[in-house]
Amino acid sequence: MAYTHITKGPFKPSFESLNQFECPEWFRNAKLGIWSHWGPQSVPMYGDWYARGMYLEGTEFYRYHTRYYGHPSHFGFKDIVQLWKAEHFDPESLMDLYVKAGAKYFVAQAMHHDNFFNYDSKIHKWNSVNIGPQKDIVGLWKAAAVKRGLPFGITEHLGATFSWLSVAKGKDKAGPFAGLPYDGNDPTFEDFYLPNHEHYDSTRRMYDLEPWYSTNPLWHQKWFDVVKEIIDLYQPDLLYSDGPLPFGTDKSVHGDGSYEAGLNAVAHLYNTSAVNHGGVNQAVYNQKDRRQEIFSIGVLDIERSQEASIKPQVWQTDTCVGHWFYDVRSEYKKPGHVIEILVDIISKNGNLLLNLPQKPDGTLDDECTFILTEMAKWNKVCGEGVYGTRPFRIAVEGPASVVIDGFKEEAVYWTYADFRFTQKGNILYAFQMRWPDNNRAVIHSLTTAEKVKSVRLLGFGEVQFEQPYGTLVVSLPDHQPTKYVNCLAIEL
Repeated sequence: MAYTHITKGPFKPSFESLNQFECPEWFRNAKLGIWSHWGPQSVPMYGDWYARGMYLEGTEFYRYHTRYYGHPSHFGFKDIVQLWKAEHFDPESLMDLYVKAGAKYFVAQAMHHDNFFNYDSKIHKWNSVNIGPQKDIVGLWKAAAVKRGLPFGITEHLGATFSWLSVAKGKDKAGPFAGLPYDGNDPTFEDFYLPNHEHYDSTRRMYDLEPWYSTNPLWHQKWFDVVKEIIDLYQPDLLYSDGPLPFGTDKSVHGDGSYEAGLNAVAHLYNTSAVNHGGVNQAVYNQKDRRQEIFSIGVLDIERSQEASIKPQVWQTDTCVGHWFYDVRSEYKKPGHVIEILVDIISKNGNLLLNLPQKPDGTLDDECTFILTEMAKWNKVCGEGVYGTRPFRIAVEGPASVVIDGFKEEAVYWTYADFRFTQKGNILYAFQMRWPDNNRAVIHSLTTAEKVKSVRLLGFGEVQFEQPYGTLVVSLPDHQPTKYVNCLAIEL
């Protein structure tokens, strides 16, 4: 394949070369990023994967779409994208909110699986400059982020598109529209819905597609060309692929050539960054394959879950306060829950990439704004224990823990005995997950060699302590500095 014209530099498109990747300090220090997971699928305000679900007869998406917009034989996703106007999109004001809430990097979605691009693509006419908003969404986001000194990232979800969008080739099996082909069968729109008839199978569940392992070489080339385009246009500090490194197989990662498109794209990303940073790469690549030989070419991303303990390599959780695309039915995480997720993650050498779902007009609803406002208040008190820190020799003390099981993110029943630790120089930060009724913090994890010189309660000041036989006992004030997780700064 013609994976050519990648930028020359220290990295070659091979696992052996890309495994020399070293995570840049900016990412290790940042801890919290905000993500705009936004596009035309927000228009119906009915949640994630709408562009696929609307073509699956009998699903709630299909029923909603047919009853509200009309049958997908005549009103399909090609028509939904025309309705996306982003008429109140104000990236400057939004970025100010994100910075106040503690974001140290920002990530924009270039395209989802729906094959609609949020930037001025010269490869694909179905984009936000030609259709719908008539705005370079990615470009506007980048300008706002750079103005505020934030590293800027891009997510691409294109690898799955070829098979994911094939449901538009179907037709109803029963009911008033039985046998009527959906609009994806119209050859006029093949550039949007793709020549993917062979991938259509209405009996397959959403997650049975194995989309990232498509064997179509033309699609591999298209994916590479698009990803190279967004790297060249925006020179991102972070690039995220929604899935494993494209395009893999179950075979060995070495020698079979199946990852050629992905390896070339990552090499191009890193070498482009190196050109702009004195020969040293400062970019990060995220993907979701947990195999050591693959995730070591960048930073592992774990969707809506995390790690159980400290990992030697930096990793990232990406999650959302609700559903990925705006959904009027969604129940949001409470601000305290989001903060607890962040604290637990950073104690284990991770970062949190958080999405606040935008309405189709580009605004946030009051609940999302409230979450950001509460995060900003907490960040003023406890941010010292978050940013620029590294893991302590242990992450966890206490009986409670998050559930590590797929996409489960239920709030944890924390106790006053639960602590999460970070460290910066000789300062140990101990986040007490619940405020104790007796106004005492008791930490058992210090060794007799770890002598405490002083203790500060962030947002309050110095507090009294004693350390009999290594156990640290801290006297806390009557009132907590924040109603969320509080933090002790322990000088060793």
